[in-house]
Amino acid sequence: MRKINIVIIACILITLFFWLSNPDIILEYLAFSRDNLLKGRVWTVVTSLFLHADILHLAGNMLFLYAFGNTIEEDQGVLKALGAFFIGGIIAFPLSLLFYDGSTPLIGASAAIFTLAAIVMLTKPLKFSILILPQGLIAILYFVYNAVAVYSGAEGNVAYIAHIIGFAIGIPFGLAWSKNWLRNLLITIALLITYLVVAAILIPYILSIIT
Repeated sequence: MRKINIVIIACILITLFFWLSNPDIILEYLAFSRDNLLKGRVWTVVTSLFLHADILHLAGNMLFLYAFGNTIEEDQGVLKALGAFFIGGIIAFPLSLLFYDGSTPLIGASAAIFTLAAIVMLTKPLKFSILILPQGLIAILYFVYNAVAVYSGAEGNVAYIAHIIGFAIGIPFGLAWSKNWLRNLLITIALLITYLVVAAILIPYILSIIT
C-alpha cells in the first residue's frame, strides 16, 4: 500500500471520531485558528489537516488526495509526496490567518491537496486516474474555480484563500521536480482551453435538447 493512502485512512478515521465524539471539544484542541495558536496549541497546524466538516468535504478531499497523492508518490517517491502534503498544509494555514478572523477554525486537507495539485500540473498533467479527466486539467480547473470564488468574494465554510495559498506553495516543488515544467504548463493550458471550448459548445446544445 502506498503511504499516501495511509494518510487517507487516517483522515477518514480521525474525522469519524470527530463526528461521533464531542465536536466542540475536538475543534478547541485540534482545529487550527489564531486563537488556538496564541494559546500554544501549535500541534493544531497538523491535526487540523485530518478533520473534515461533513461527508462531502471528506469524500471530495479524499478523492483528490488519492488521485494527486498517488501520482506524485509513484513519480517522485514517498518522501516527496508526504513532504509536499504536510509542508503545503502546515504553511498554508498560518498564512491564511492574514485573511480570517482569529476565532475561525480551519480544518481539512484541502490546502495540502492543492499543493499536490500544483505539483501534478507541472510534472504529470496527462496522467489519468480515478478522476477520469487528465490530472493537469483537474488541477487547473480546481485552481480557477477557487480563484474566481476569491475574486467574487464568495463566503461560506470553504477556505478558498487557503486553497490558493496551498496551490502557490506547490509551484516551486513542481518547478524543481520537473525538467519539462514549461511544456507541462503549456499542455495544462491547452487542456483548459480545449475543455472550455467543448463546454461552450456542448452545454447550449444539451440545454436546447432538454428544453
